[in-house]
Formats: sequence, C-alpha cells, structure tokens
Amino acid sequence: MTVKPKHWVLSLLILLGGIDPSNATPTSIDPKVIHIVNRLSFGPRPGDMQRVESMGVERYIQEQLSPNSISEPPSLTSQISQLETLRLNPVELLAYGKAPSPEQKPSSEQIKVADRHARQVLNEAIQARLLRATSSSRQLQEVMADFWFNHFNVDAGKGHNGLWVGAYEQAAIRPHVLGRFRDLLGATAHHPAMLYYLDNFRNSAASRPDARGNIQGLNENYARELMELHTLGVDGGYTQQDVIALARILSGWGLSRPEQQTKNGSGFFFNPKRHDFSDKVFLKHTIKGSGEAEGEQALDILARSPATARHISYKLAQYFVSDRPPSALVNQLAQRYLATDGNIRQVLNTLFHSREFWDTKNFNTKFKTPYQYAISVVRATDINVKHVRPISIIDFLKQLAMPLYRCQTPNGYKNTEDAWLNPDAIARRLSFVIAITTANLPQSGSLTKMEVEKGTPEQQGIRTRQRPPIVTVDARQLSNTLGNSFSETTQSAIASSSPQIRTALILGSPEFMRR
Repeated sequence: MTVKPKHWVLSLLILLGGIDPSNATPTSIDPKVIHIVNRLSFGPRPGDMQRVESMGVERYIQEQLSPNSISEPPSLTSQISQLETLRLNPVELLAYGKAPSPEQKPSSEQIKVADRHARQVLNEAIQARLLRATSSSRQLQEVMADFWFNHFNVDAGKGHNGLWVGAYEQAAIRPHVLGRFRDLLGATAHHPAMLYYLDNFRNSAASRPDARGNIQGLNENYARELMELHTLGVDGGYTQQDVIALARILSGWGLSRPEQQTKNGSGFFFNPKRHDFSDKVFLKHTIKGSGEAEGEQALDILARSPATARHISYKLAQYFVSDRPPSALVNQLAQRYLATDGNIRQVLNTLFHSREFWDTKNFNTKFKTPYQYAISVVRATDINVKHVRPISIIDFLKQLAMPLYRCQTPNGYKNTEDAWLNPDAIARRLSFVIAITTANLPQSGSLTKMEVEKGTPEQQGIRTRQRPPIVTVDARQLSNTLGNSFSETTQSAIASSSPQIRTALILGSPEFMRR
C-alpha cells in the first residue's frame, strides 16, 4: 500500500530533484571531511566530523584502513558477547536449529524447540550486524563487510541458510574484507552457506555415485555465478565450456554429514566419490585430475585474472565514487589489484587518493540504499539500537525491498540511484524518521518478558511491551553532527518550519538522502 505523504513531504520530494552545489551556503566543516566521513562510514555520529577535521583526512583514511588499531566501544563489545549463537560453527548451528529428520519421527515439542532456536540464530545475526554498523568505530570495516556480503550474497530464506548466514559473515566475510581477494574468495567457496545456496552440494560427476549410491550429475549453478558475479564478470571472456569445466573441477565440494570429519566444524566436506578425476581445460589452463586441489588451482586462476581485477575495481569505484565510475579510475584500480596480488587494502588506498574520488562533482551524489539510510539515521541521531529495536529497522528494510540477509538473487542488492529513488520509497523513509524523532518506535533489542502478577494480560498469553523512552533529537545538534552542509533552500525550509518537525526535515532532506 502506498504511503501518502503530508504537504511538507511533497515539498521534500520536489527538492529531491537535486541541489546545485553552487547554491549551497558555506559550511563550518571542510567539504573534504564531510565527503570522506560519508563515504568511508555509514555516516557521522555526534562529534565525528569535528574529530576527523582535527586529526586530518589522511590520518583518518589510514586509521580506517587498519581497523585493528582502533579500539571498539566497550558497550558494543559487551552487547556482541551476549549473542551466544555467534560463537557456534556451522555444524553446531545445524544441530542447534534443525529438527530431527522425519524418519526419526520428531515430537511436536522437538519441532517447536528447533523453530525457536532457528529464529534465535537469525535474530542474533541481525542484531550483531545492526549493532556493529551503528556503533563500531571501525566504520570502513563495517562498510566493507556489507559490500562483500552483498558481492558474495547468500539468502537466509533458503533452507539451512537461515542458520548459516551469521556464521558465513563471521567466518567467510569479515576476516578478509581488507585482506587478499583470493583469501576472501576461498573462504566463501568453502562455506556451507555458499555451497548450499548455489547448489554445489548437489554437484556430482555424472558417472560416479555418491556414498549412498545416488547419481545426481553435474550442477553448474555455482560454477557459473562464481565466474559471472564473483570474479570475471559477465563480459569476462569465459565460455559455456569453461562453466562445464569448472563444475567438473568443483564436483564433490559439498557439505559434511554428522559421521564425516570436518575441519573445526566448518561444515565443508570434499567427497572424492562424487568428484570427476579426469583432466580439464579451464580458461585455457590445463588442470590435471587431482581431487580437491583442482578447485584451489581454479580459484587461483580466477583471482589473478585481469578480468577479475577489472570487475572488482569497477564495483568498488561504483560504490565509493559514482554510479557510473570513470574508466580511467577503474583501470588504475585494476592495475593496483594485479600489482598487489589482489590486496583489497591497497586497492582502496589507491581509490581514496585518486583524483576522481576527490572531484567535487562526486561529492554527496551517491543516493543511499535503504540499509545505508537507516543506519545513517541511527548514527546521526545517536539513538541506541536498544531504543530502535532491530525488528523496526527490519520492517523498514522489508518495506523498501531490501530485507537484511534476504536478497534472493545471487547478484545482491544494487547500490545505484535508479534502484532506490522513487516517491513511495521517499515517503517511507520520511515516515521512518518521523517515528524516530517523535519516539514512536517500540523499545528493546530483544523482546524481554515482563514480570507480571497473576491475572494480568500476559498471564493470558497477551504480550505487552514497555513504553518507549522519550528520545529527543535537537535539530541544531543534528545539523552540527552532519557538518551544517545544507543548501539555502533546505535551510530555509527548516528555519520556516515548526520546531517539532525540524529534525525530521533534516533527516528527510536531499542532502541527507545522499552520501
């Protein structure tokens, strides 16, 4: 159902057509500082702009490129430590959240317990993501965790992946977001979430039965997406014969069963009985039949390909610079990628020092995705996620067709303006910020049961919640947090409005919709 905006919302929709930077009034914060904070983070928290201006842009860049040098807030560390299922590996997660098989005739209580555990696992993964994105001081690391998860997307809505997406992000994505691309590629290729999502666990040499005597044959799904989306790109120069060869190379890469030994409970298992041991020709390289090692050789070839360097460089430039990145920049980044053997940190360092990144025509031009917008609102207003319970943000993201961990297609969500800018979406964004600035969102990061006396509604099975706290966001303080970087038109609209809606107007302004 379309949300009908109020009269002042319509004015904001008109403003979203764009603001000529020449009409903007001087800001109290250096535009370069505003630009670097908005691109390397999910937006400023109070004091961030002033801190970066004081320390200098270069020091901020190098600090963010070395996240281990940055201390995390103790409150964040404490909250993350309380999410117990984050410590479970894929094998443990499957045992925790999966009901016994039908052959074992599970009881209704066993099924209920498994369902409750499965919901807990996914909810804690979501809470961890939101807490880190809104509160971590290692903002570039959080931005890149989101970027790479989206690049190597898996859908929590597909079977066991509801149990595995959190572990996938924890083990396959986060440790490598600023490391070598080959390590990141290998970690995703071995994780059960990816093998399950893109069906490689079904991939078997057509002539070889598995341990149970089943013959399913080759499944090309993962092999195709591995080249088209994860590495070479759709125009990367591969053929259908390369897809078939890679599927044969990856045959037998699958999931462990309880009786099979895996490394550290990873859930990955190479089954030689399902592998094609013949020699293959892949991307003009001859790969001798040798089992699991064939897959590693293929990943080496893909990670070092100039086509992969260009594909990854284009996506990074599109995310950090503009929807249509200049080819000269993409070429520069691709050269750096190849020269450093796919060192992501070095490629980003080159990007952040490029002429194109600092070209003022690219300042405040990237339209925020729904996820980026929601996180930037929480950060700018300095509202604790406890006071904007995760389900509220999740509902907002669902309304705007960007549910967290629920992108069904392997290409992930787009980060370009044409995917997200439309009147209905803007109206929903404004409804979201109105709810936050008027304290209409329900409280609590988890639905804690209230202790009640006998005979109350809760005793009868009716759930109630604590009243939300009164959260006030001062418009002047919010403007300072954002660097006072508003056009004369926006400033006039804010100044002429009633004090009660000024904060919402700032968060709904054309400038805040972009980064």
